[in-house]
Amino acid sequence: MDKVSSDCPYPGCFFCVMKEGNPSKRRASILKFFRELPSQDDDGQVLPISGLWNTAMAHPNDQEFIDLGIFECMAALIWKGLKNRRWLAHDQNIYIPYYAAHIIGSYTMNMEEFADSAVHAGVIPPLVELLSGRLTWVEQRVAVRALGHLATYSSTFPALASHGEILELSIQLAMSSLEIVYSHFYQYVDRRLSYHCDLLTRGMGGVEMESRKAEEWASQLQCWSLQLINCFAFKPEFLQTICKPEFLIKLPGMWGGLVNENSPAGIGLLRTICHHKLGRGPVASCTGIIEALCNIARSSDDWQYMAIDCLLWLLQDPSTCHKVIDKAVPALVDLAEISALGDHKKLGDTIVSVLQECIQSQGNGRNSLSNRTKEQIEELLNSRQRLKWEKSMPKEDLHIKQAAALVVKLEGNSLFSSGNISGAASKYSEALALCPMRSKKERVVLYSNRAQCYLLLQQPLFAISDATRALCLHNPLNRHAKSLWRRAQAYDMLGLAKESLLDAILFINECSQSNDPDLSLRQNKVPDYAERLVKKQMRAAWLFREAAIKHGGVHCEGDAGDMYGRETDDSEWETASESDIGNDGRDEMGDDDDDDSEWKNEDERKDKYDKPSIKEP
Repeated sequence: MDKVSSDCPYPGCFFCVMKEGNPSKRRASILKFFRELPSQDDDGQVLPISGLWNTAMAHPNDQEFIDLGIFECMAALIWKGLKNRRWLAHDQNIYIPYYAAHIIGSYTMNMEEFADSAVHAGVIPPLVELLSGRLTWVEQRVAVRALGHLATYSSTFPALASHGEILELSIQLAMSSLEIVYSHFYQYVDRRLSYHCDLLTRGMGGVEMESRKAEEWASQLQCWSLQLINCFAFKPEFLQTICKPEFLIKLPGMWGGLVNENSPAGIGLLRTICHHKLGRGPVASCTGIIEALCNIARSSDDWQYMAIDCLLWLLQDPSTCHKVIDKAVPALVDLAEISALGDHKKLGDTIVSVLQECIQSQGNGRNSLSNRTKEQIEELLNSRQRLKWEKSMPKEDLHIKQAAALVVKLEGNSLFSSGNISGAASKYSEALALCPMRSKKERVVLYSNRAQCYLLLQQPLFAISDATRALCLHNPLNRHAKSLWRRAQAYDMLGLAKESLLDAILFINECSQSNDPDLSLRQNKVPDYAERLVKKQMRAAWLFREAAIKHGGVHCEGDAGDMYGRETDDSEWETASESDIGNDGRDEMGDDDDDDSEWKNEDERKDKYDKPSIKEP
C-alpha cells in the first residue's frame, strides 16, 4: 500500500488512507488494508482497529466498509487471536478480538443485508469460539451481542441454528455470567486483567468506576444471552432444550439490574415461552415461577404487562389453568382496574373476561377452583355488575353514597389516630363498600389507607394487594406516591428486595414532583427513610449478591465494599405521612382525566404511628 502522507512515519497508515481525496484510490486502499491486516505482525495494529470500532459505533448503517471486506477481516483477526497466543500477547493485540467482535455486532444490529454479508464472510464460527469462553468474559459479552443481532433476522437465523452448541452455550452463560464476572473481576481485585480495566473505563481509571462499569457489563452479558435464547424460543423445536427446570426457575431473577431497566430480561423470555403451548406446561409446573410472575405482574416497572400476559395465557390453556389458578387469581384480581398499560388497551377488561371464563369452565368440569379463588372472582364480577348498576343511578343518589362513604372513612381516620388499627381497617372496608365505583380518586385513598393499616398489623400480603389496587385506579397508573411507599415496605417485610427497591425509587421520583408538603422533596433532598430503604434493598438486590455469598463475601475496595459487603440494621425507618387528609369533606366526582387531588379533610395521625417498626425478614 502506497504511503499517502509524507508526514506520517507509518507507510500504509489506515488513518492516512482514510484521508485520500480520490474516491476510487481510497476504496482500493481500504480494500487492500482489510485483506492484508490479518497477516501482518507489525506493532500498532490496535489503533486502526479501535478507529474502525469508533466508526462502526457512530455509523452502523454505512455500507462502504461492508462492501470492502470488513467482516472477513474481523473474522480473520478473531481466529488469529484464538490460534496465535504469541501474537495475542504482543504489544496491545490483546484488545483486537474484543474490538473485532464489537465491530461485527455494531454493523449487524440494524441492517439485515449487512447481517447476510457477515454470515457469508464466516463470522459465526469465530464468534462461537468467543462465546464458549476461549478468551475471557469480556469477549463473551461482545460475541453474544453480535450473535444475538444475527439471530434476529429470518435470513440469518438458520445459519446460527445449524451450530447446535450456540443455544446450550447461551443458556449456560445466562445462568453463570454473573458468577463469572464476579469471580474474575470483583473477588480478587489484584488479579484483574489490566486490559479489562482499560476497556471498562476507557482510560478514565478508578476502582469505583471500574466496578460500576463491570456491573453494567455483567448485566448486559446476561441480558444479551437471554436475547439470543429468546430468538431460539420463538421456534417450538428448541423449547425442549430451553424449558429445563434448572433454567426456568432462575429466569424470573434474571432482571439485569437497574442499569438495564429497559431490557425485558428473564420475564421477556418467559413471555415468549408461554406464548407456545409447548412452553406453558413446563412453566406451569414450576411453582416458584408462578409466584414470581404474580409479583412482577403487580409491580410498577416496564415488564408488568409481560407477566400479566404470561398469567393470562396460562389461565386460558385448559392443560395449565388448574395448576396456576389459585396463585394467579389474587394477583389478577388486584389488577382488574387497569384501564390501559402502554399499548395494552382495556387490559382490565381482558383480565375480567379471562377470570369469568375460568368460573364458567369450572361448571364444564375443565378446572377445579378452590372456594377462596371462586369467591375472589365472584367478588370481582359483582363489582363490575355494581359499576353497571351505578351508571343508571341518579347523580344525587351517587352523591349520597359518596357522602356516606366519606363519613365512614373519617371514622376510620379517627380510629387510626387513636391507635385502633384493626377498627380503622374495618371502617375503610365499609367505606369501600359504600363508595361509588366511578369515584376512583376516593377509592385510591381508601385502598391506600387500608394498606397502611395492614402494614401496621403485620399483614404484608393484604397491604400489597390494597396498594396495588390503589395504584391501578390512580391516574396516571402506578404513580400514587403513598401507595408506592406502603407497598415498598410490605415487599420488604416479605424479603422481596427487588420489588421493594423499584417501588421505593418510584416513590422518590413521585415525591420530587409532588406539591404535597408531606411528600415533596424539600431542597431536592431525598427523605432519609426512603434513602435508607433504597440502600438496604440495593445491598439485598445487588447483581452479584448470590455469587458473593457463594464465594464467601465481597472483596471490593472503598465504598463498594462497604455497601455490598456487610449488612446493617435498617429494620426501622420513618414512613411518609400516612393519612390522606383534607378540609371540608366534600369532593366532586371527576373524570379520569382530572387532576390528582385526593379527598380533602383527611386527618393527621399521631407521631407514634409515623415510625412503625418493620422487622427485617
